[in-house]
Amino acid sequence: MPTIEELRQFQSLPLDIKIRLTEDRINEYVRVFGIDNVCISFSGGKDSTVVLDIARKTYPNIKAVYCDTGLEYPEIKQFVKSFSNVEIIRPKMVFADVIKEYGYPIISKEISEAIYAVRNNTTCKGTIDKMYGNCRNNTQERMKKLNREGEYSGNSRYNYSKYLPLLDVDFKIGNRCCSIMKKQPLKSYSKKTGNKPIVCTMADESLLRTHIWLKDGCTIWEGKNTSCKPISFWTNQDILQYIKENNLPIASVYGEIVETIDGNAEQMCIEGCGNKLKCTGCQRTGCMYCGYGAHLEKQGEKRFVKLKQTHPKIYDFVMNGGGYNEQGLWQPTKEGLGFKYVLDTLNKIYGKDFIEY
Repeated sequence: MPTIEELRQFQSLPLDIKIRLTEDRINEYVRVFGIDNVCISFSGGKDSTVVLDIARKTYPNIKAVYCDTGLEYPEIKQFVKSFSNVEIIRPKMVFADVIKEYGYPIISKEISEAIYAVRNNTTCKGTIDKMYGNCRNNTQERMKKLNREGEYSGNSRYNYSKYLPLLDVDFKIGNRCCSIMKKQPLKSYSKKTGNKPIVCTMADESLLRTHIWLKDGCTIWEGKNTSCKPISFWTNQDILQYIKENNLPIASVYGEIVETIDGNAEQMCIEGCGNKLKCTGCQRTGCMYCGYGAHLEKQGEKRFVKLKQTHPKIYDFVMNGGGYNEQGLWQPTKEGLGFKYVLDTLNKIYGKDFIEY
């Protein structure tokens, strides 16, 4: 199995070497399965735009697949439609129904999964469960995690016990939205067509994705989860640098790529810039309604604040609406998703402006 030291070594490589390694991984994947039997999992975001560009330099007709969840920025969907040979698929459930069934996505996938498992006394089902070992004692393990006991005591980079109050809130919390809205449609597509996906995720995006890389590396060659993740050892700075150096178009919701100087002042990045790069618009896109990591965002990068400014009608639907069901649990209504109540509850528990909106 790969080690964290190996991952850090890969991440520290210069971009030109990373590009060659990525090309090698794509070439090997295509060689094994054939060009007609692989596809790019294309989200329209900047990461998958880079992968598609690298792949199509060698394989101009390689297929891309876009999952239209209804949660993407309108600019992302418009950008996706500007590409040829992109097949569009859709999930079976709408997001409001996923929330009603499984809960709101808040704090992180790991925390929301733990809260859901304890509140529902679930058994092992997904990647997170399997990473922590004993699936038969899933609920007990999650409770230990939230209490910082057992194997989690002193080993966790987060204080999970601070989220114990979320066991008692009057709305569901869960981590199944990504699986239902994105992963399941893509798995169904792969099963139906036989196409093996090239996935555009990076290990440095989250602790969970780091764990997955340590478990699987860049490519899974066998089984129902066969996939290639050719930029998994890249960083966000690599992505931005590649886009600048190759003058690569990206979705307009990102704005321009600029260079930050001394962490404050900004100027347009010119060739050869060596300081940290960032986008003037969204730093990451993903799902507009996602609450994961919203409490960690810096001033000027608050996703819900920006959504209010850039897409006010969508913001109103996300925040407004909501009501109690027969079991006394807050959930979406036809008027909106009811996020305002959820965020207000978090701010009452953890202090004013824990999550700004």
